[in-house]
Amino acid sequence: MMQLKKGKLLLVSFMLFSLFFGAGNLIFPPFLGQNAGEQMPLALLGFLITAVVLPVMGVVVVAKYNGLDRLAGKVSPKFAMVFTVLIYVSIGPGLGIPRAASVPFEMAIAPYLPEGASFSMFMLLYSLVFFLIAGWLALTPNKLVDRIGKVLTPSLLTLLTLLFVSFLFAGETKVAPPQPAYQSGALVTGFLEGYNTMDAIAALNFGLVIATTLRTLQVKEKKDVMRYTIRAGVIAGTILSLIYGMLSFMGMQSSAVYELQDNGAWTLRCIVHQIFGEPGAVLLAVIFTLACLTTCVGLITSISQYFATLLPKVSYRKLALGITAFSFLVCNQGLNTILSISVPVLNAVYPVAIVLIVMGLAGKYLEGNTLVFPLTAAAVAVVSVVYALEQLKVPLGVVSDMFHLLPFYSYGMGWVTVAVAAVLVSLLVQKWMQAVKNRTEEPSV
Repeated sequence: MMQLKKGKLLLVSFMLFSLFFGAGNLIFPPFLGQNAGEQMPLALLGFLITAVVLPVMGVVVVAKYNGLDRLAGKVSPKFAMVFTVLIYVSIGPGLGIPRAASVPFEMAIAPYLPEGASFSMFMLLYSLVFFLIAGWLALTPNKLVDRIGKVLTPSLLTLLTLLFVSFLFAGETKVAPPQPAYQSGALVTGFLEGYNTMDAIAALNFGLVIATTLRTLQVKEKKDVMRYTIRAGVIAGTILSLIYGMLSFMGMQSSAVYELQDNGAWTLRCIVHQIFGEPGAVLLAVIFTLACLTTCVGLITSISQYFATLLPKVSYRKLALGITAFSFLVCNQGLNTILSISVPVLNAVYPVAIVLIVMGLAGKYLEGNTLVFPLTAAAVAVVSVVYALEQLKVPLGVVSDMFHLLPFYSYGMGWVTVAVAAVLVSLLVQKWMQAVKNRTEEPSV
């Protein structure tokens, strides 16, 4: 049995944390805290289920199946190809990677630009430096654990801890009553907010990165890879939970101090400015940039690794550079258009990703059932695609009316009931088919 040193395991865990922790992860928790007010603890509990537990499960199940394509292959080979490409493109160069540069700039740098400054010029310069660093880091995936685990993650955690401790001693605090959505359903609302982080899809990318990283550390046996993947996931999930708790606490404690805005970036800016004054803008910019840089590097690495296996004639290096360059162009020339297309695509594939993760982890209980993966994935995909088309304002008439009868459909969660029903149907059909088979095989008297 291979024994990985505790220091190395901690570095891998740090890397996994940083791969998950991007700009959205900074924005959602303080926004949740400000909206939930006194109900923050209950809302945070729901948030942690979908923003921490589910992504960690995703990393583990992808490592278990040795890749998203093999997990999706439980449905069918063609589905695996289409679904995997959609996942990697939509959360990669089509959305996640360009956004990793645009969000920190727009949230933490643009508000502090001098009056009359050229937004596009500063955005160009910022994103150029950002992607040059990200591309350089992604070119050597075998060094990620050292560069991210030893340098970037500790720096990010130090800055976040500094902000939290400073808030405890110098922050202006006053807690407001919860907003309507949190008054009677804080747990459910928090659960849905965590769903919006999209980290379960990111987990389908990063699971293979962690497994590959462990193998570079001489963890070769499948059972050892799984064992250390689970341990790294638990440690990374614990760190994520602590950071989310800190950010949500600051949002709750300042919920009656600052005016409620559209996202948590405003709350963070107000807190940082109140504690550190104008120099606080630098702290906020560094925090946002570090958080997004590590996520961006992880996405470039995982997507390049996948397409290198899909396109063996194209080297990993060329793919990493090409994805970085394309993401740079998208970031500066039409991110809003890409977002308007990619977000509905994510709405369509995200629920399918969730059911694949859950069924993948429950594999031993579903062994022998050849229907459960394809039937459940197909049923959930239909509901998700209809919901995504509605988000694109595509008129569906009576079809739309029918789907709105599903529980929680308006929240984007109508697929849950359908998934449960599909699993039950598959189990019943499989049992009936087995009974028929047994009768036909009985010897005649």
